[in-house]
Amino acid sequence: MSIEVLDESGRGLDVAHLAALSRYVMDAMRVHPLAELCIKAVDEDTIAQLNEQWMEKEGPTDVLAFPMDELRPGLVDEEPEEGVLGDLVLCPVVAERQGETAGHGTLAELELLTTHGILHLLGYDHAEPEEHREMFGLQDQLLAGWRSR
Repeated sequence: MSIEVLDESGRGLDVAHLAALSRYVMDAMRVHPLAELCIKAVDEDTIAQLNEQWMEKEGPTDVLAFPMDELRPGLVDEEPEEGVLGDLVLCPVVAERQGETAGHGTLAELELLTTHGILHLLGYDHAEPEEHREMFGLQDQLLAGWRSR
């Protein structure tokens, strides 16, 4: 698996930690071992520009997911596809605020956003109630597994 984590946020992000988490999530979701993922941490201005350009929403957001080859998780009885999973853009400043509000801190929020973003890259969504239950249940399960290692 090729996982690249770039910190352009100026916040001193632990890129090795996010790369290890991403590898864990992708392995758990049976993503092909040669799949590629790029995570970029940026400042609020940069993510606000991307949010407006690509999502047609104003202001900064916490995470944006840009799928590439529309890879889907491998099922137990089939082989996963090789390709480029996509790009995630994280904003640590927004994550810090959200982590404080949620009471679990910045690192836990960045873990949540990274996991959430990877699930989006794999085709999961939360627009409908059933989708929301599935995606957030899976996200909670993945984070619990990561934290109990």
